[in-house]
Amino acid sequence: MIKDFFNKPKKRKYVTVPSDAPKHDVPEGIMTKCPQCKKIMYTKELKKNLHICLHCGYHHQMSAYERIESLIDEGTFTEINAELMTENPLNFPHYLEKIEKDRQKSKLNEAVVTGIGEINGYKTAIAVMDAKFRMGSMGSVVGEKIVRTVEEADRLGIPFIIFTASGGARMQEGIVSLMQMAKTSAALKRFSDNGGLFISVMTHPTTGGVSASFASLGDYNFAEPGALIGFAGRRIIEQTIREELPEDFQTAEFLLKHGQLDDVIPRNELKDKLTVLLDIHQPRGELAW
Repeated sequence: MIKDFFNKPKKRKYVTVPSDAPKHDVPEGIMTKCPQCKKIMYTKELKKNLHICLHCGYHHQMSAYERIESLIDEGTFTEINAELMTENPLNFPHYLEKIEKDRQKSKLNEAVVTGIGEINGYKTAIAVMDAKFRMGSMGSVVGEKIVRTVEEADRLGIPFIIFTASGGARMQEGIVSLMQMAKTSAALKRFSDNGGLFISVMTHPTTGGVSASFASLGDYNFAEPGALIGFAGRRIIEQTIREELPEDFQTAEFLLKHGQLDDVIPRNELKDKLTVLLDIHQPRGELAW
């Protein structure tokens, strides 16, 4: 009996926590959950790894300025045309209020950041779209900033690189937005005719009128792994053609396999590969025979 008494499991003691006791939650933003592998990691570590998942390699979205910082040599970037601001050409209801909210949330004036900088010493014009501003939609200011940057690259005789991330044309600007497809494409044609080098890097997502215009006109067309790239949505296409599409349809890997891309390049390898191309296309002067 004595042995049974000492072997008897002890009762656990529970503490009653008052309902008004302060909660010690993990501060928002410290941890990030990967949408692909579902693993949780420190946001700080994810940022150090260029927003590439430490477990599965999934490419999380980057802000425009984070991408510029990862590519452009420190102290060499000069932003241009930052003063251009969106107006409301069609008097679309509450449009400017939504634009102002996006400015405050994203800390950007528009859905694209443009400027001049150096990539491993090679002077380059660059435009980086940011999906945090109106889903990277292309309005009149986005088109104008891209055109002005292309023209500046032409004037300086330097390459032009664009990173696209967009839901397509901006519906609140109607036909004005759609005309940016022709406007940017014409500027790139003039740039090409003058011997300019244009590199397009498509990131997740690049869709609609952006994918159908300047995003696909590069001398080199690249994409990040897993990026969604296409014009119309998957469901619309399936309903139109009445067929089930492949599982990887409209992914960067699918487009590479079918010849629409030149390469799919992981983000942490991109700067070195761009440097090789910039070096190849640098003016060499006349050959000495």
